[in-house]
Formats: sequence, C-alpha cells, structure tokens
Amino acid sequence: MPSSANDSAPPGAREFHTTHWSLVLRAQGDSLNAEAALARLCHTYWYPLYAFVRRQGHSPHDAQDLTQEFFARLLAKDWLANVARERGKFRSWLLASMKHFLANEWDRAKTVKRGGRTTLVSFHDDSAEMRYRQEPADLASPEILFDRRWAHTLLDQVLARLREEQTAAGKLAQFDALKFCLTGEKSAYADVARTLDMTEGAVKVAVHRLRDRYRTLLRAEIAETVATPEEIEDELRYLLAALSA
Repeated sequence: MPSSANDSAPPGAREFHTTHWSLVLRAQGDSLNAEAALARLCHTYWYPLYAFVRRQGHSPHDAQDLTQEFFARLLAKDWLANVARERGKFRSWLLASMKHFLANEWDRAKTVKRGGRTTLVSFHDDSAEMRYRQEPADLASPEILFDRRWAHTLLDQVLARLREEQTAAGKLAQFDALKFCLTGEKSAYADVARTLDMTEGAVKVAVHRLRDRYRTLLRAEIAETVATPEEIEDELRYLLAALSA
C-alpha cells in the first residue's frame, strides 16, 4: 500500500534514494523474492534494533513489542518504497527511522496487543532478552550496541553462507576444521593437517582460499545495502571499528 506524507514515514524517506540497495529493492513488492529479501533484512536487523531499544531503557516486553511493531509498520506503511533511488547506508537509515519511530510512535505503539500484529521474524519470547543480558554493561551508548550487534549478525550470516557453499561442495568436514582461521580461534596447522590427513602446505592453501571466499562474501553482503562500490570499503572499516568498540 503506497504511503502518504502523513503516514509517519521516517525523516527524509522520500529523498533517501539509492542505485545499489539491491537487497532493499528486492524487499519491495509482493513476490516470493520480495518476501525472502524482507525476511533477510528483518533477521539481520531485528536483534540489533531490539538491543538498541532495550539500551534506551525500555522493558524486555516493551522492547520486543516496539521492535516487532516497527518492522510491521515498515511493511504496512510501505516505507521501503520511499527508500529507493539515491545514496546512503541502509544501516544508518534504519537506525534513524527507529529513533524517529520511538520519538513519535511510542505512546501508540506500546498499546498494541501482543500477538495482534504481523510477526515478520520468529523469535522465542525470551531469546532476544537472553542475548541482551549477555551484552557488556559498559557500552557507551545504544548506538554503539546497535552497530556492534549489526556487525556480529552480518559476520554470522556470511559465515553461514560460506558453510552452505562448503557443504554443497562436499567439504563440510574441512570447513569445520578450518573455520578457526575466520573466527579468531587458534589452532596449529600441523594439528589440523593430521586431522584432515593433509599436508601442512595443503592446509595453508585451503585456508588461503577459504579466507579469500569469506572476504568476497562479506563484501557482497555489504554491497547490497550501500549506495556505491566506494562505500563498501568505508562500511568494512566501520564494521571492524564496531567490533572493537
């Protein structure tokens, strides 16, 4: 349903256009591809936004309701259709939209009955809160927490895609033995070589290829929500900064 100027659309939505947001563009419309793209966006950003709302001081139940209602409003008001043809990072636009939503829609959104709206992402009631309780207590701001959770979620998705590729290629055992090189774990190449019945040199080659493919998938994931190829490097640097914050 097309939105109008009085539909409480996020600030600047109609002017916030892009040529490269392929994932966002695919999330528009009623096709199966659109549904899959929308679900992917929701899975990527649901918990980072939930953590942001919790860090703002809202209770677990209110944070879950507000986050779910935000995504429901994103769909019902067709906000994504207004974010379509210029430049900017989707991550930044989405966080600004959530701030706008909380500032202008809190009184109305908090009265929504639990279970009475569209559920775009399936979460057990306590799963997000259990994750939130494991967050460090000394993060400087809700924005830092949002960025850090976004970065971790994105890396998890890239790792999952790489695992699916390796499984399809019949290399799951090798992937599981070598993924330490992607996740910061430590392991001696000689030990891995014995486990896989490979030479140490062959393990090093396999690690190099796995890292190269991981970087390729990471860049591709980021490219879907930035405006230009030049912004990919900026977003990669931002991701690394978010992880170390």
